Amino acid sequence: MAPCVVYAAGDYSCLHQDLYGEHVFPLQAAIPLSEPGKDFTGGEFVMTESATGNQRADVVALQQGDAVVFTVNQRPAAGRRGGTRKAAMRHGVSRLRSGKRHTVGLIFHDAR
Repeated sequence: MAPCVVYAAGDYSCLHQDLYGEHVFPLQAAIPLSEPGKDFTGGEFVMTESATGNQRADVVALQQGDAVVFTVNQRPAAGRRGGTRKAAMRHGVSRLRSGKRHTVGLIFHDAR
């Protein structure tokens, strides 16, 4: 059974990577069960990418029942001089301003 994560007003999740256990599956998913704007405000899903001399943050606007699939650790990205480089990825949740946000998190390498 996938864990349901609940955030209340003032809660947030710092940018992180879910790297634990002997084996790590490269992808995971998050599915909001609550409706933004009705059940809660704030609490946006945030992803960052960083590589040598390059940083970027994206906010993913998810609606109730949407899913975001994202990399756990690194992803291949185009290098400045051709070829590919490894871009370190992190994810988190911005501060909830009001209400409660319920989300299912699917971490495949944590299956029991």
